[in-house]
This record gives sequence, C-alpha cells and structure tokens, in this order.
Amino acid sequence: MKIKCLIIDDEPSSQNVLKNFIEDLSFLELSHVCNNAIDAIEYLKADTSVELLFLDINMPKISGLSFYRSLQNPPDVIFTTAYPQYAVEGFEVNAVDYLLKPFSFDRFFTAVNKVLDKRKEEQAKDREAPYLMIKSNKVLHKVLISDIFYVEALGDYVKVHLKDSNIVTNSTFTNILEALKNAQFIRTHKSFAINPGKLNSVSGNQAIIGPYTVPIGQKYKADFIKIISG
Repeated sequence: MKIKCLIIDDEPSSQNVLKNFIEDLSFLELSHVCNNAIDAIEYLKADTSVELLFLDINMPKISGLSFYRSLQNPPDVIFTTAYPQYAVEGFEVNAVDYLLKPFSFDRFFTAVNKVLDKRKEEQAKDREAPYLMIKSNKVLHKVLISDIFYVEALGDYVKVHLKDSNIVTNSTFTNILEALKNAQFIRTHKSFAINPGKLNSVSGNQAIIGPYTVPIGQKYKADFIKIISG
C-alpha cells in the first residue's frame, strides 16, 4: 500500500530532508515538491491522487494553515515548521501530526506510521461496511449504505440521495428496497424510503433527514411513526 505524498515547503534544505526520509520508506511515494502554497493549489487541481501533505506553515504569501483550510477535500496533513506556537492551530484542522524542525528520522517515522495506521483502519472499515454497487451512466458506483439519506422512485429510475450529491440509476423501487432490506430503510411514501439512522425530526407530514425534507404519505404515516417510536 503506497501513500502518495506532496511536499510543500519554501526551504530547499527542508525539502531535501523530507525527500530523503520519504525515499527510505517503501510505503511512501513522493509525487511532487512545491515551493509555496500557490504552486500546491495548482498541482492538486491536476493530481487528485495525493493522499498526504508534508506542509510547512510559515511560507510567503499564503501560510500553510490558510492554504490547508482553503481545501475542500484535503488530504491528510503532517505539518512541518520551526515554530512551536503553531502546534495548537495545526491540530485544530485535524492534522495527523506536527513535526518541529529539525526533526529526526525516528520522529518522522512515528508521524507517517500514524497515517499508515489510519489507512489500514479505513480499509478495514470499508471491507466491513455494507454497500451497494449502483450503475449510473455506464459507471458502477460503490456506495456505502450508511452514506445514503433516502431513496426516491422516479418512474423507471431511482434517485439515491447522499449528503452532497445523488445518483440516478435505472432500477425499480422494489429492487432497491430489497437491496436495502437489511439496512431497515423505512417507507414514508409510495415514492420515498429513508435511512432511519439519518432521521433528525418529524414535522407534520414531513421527515427531516440531514439537509433534506421528505414527504410522509397518509397511507404510511401510522406505521412510520410506530417504527421510529420503537
């Protein structure tokens, strides 16, 4: 399992230390070296496979912290800096670790092992978590059932609603509900079924599920209320 890395640091000496340390570990792969945050922004637009940043904090124009906060789907990050006062801010953005320059190979190894352990845990979780393979526009999507908020019947299609997106698939509502049977999705309407784990509240004839509002049909309301009330 190779972890693809990006170095973002304006000091050549620090870049060289990181490059040498990365080369010594078989599970790390260096993708690129950027001298500043602006270069890194452009690089990450082109290469979405980067999984780990070695990020200096005190850089010209844009600090490492400001840069990292600006990323919508940031990779894991290990901050590298000569200034210990930034440590608290570093961990506030969920940094894996914080390396204070100059750091030894042993300290570097401890930090990257945290990333490796995190990857192993995520892979184990993915293997255990139930999922559906949903075909849409000739692409097969792996969707964790726990990520589904609700499903909606649209004639010969079904729309699967996730947190920030949806997938439309050519399937019957009956087939989708059968696939979700073990997840105990609850029918609220002839065209809607919700993930009960995502339910926030019920208001009149509407179920509030995360950012969504789903109708509750009169035919289904009594059973729905009974199920969610335990």
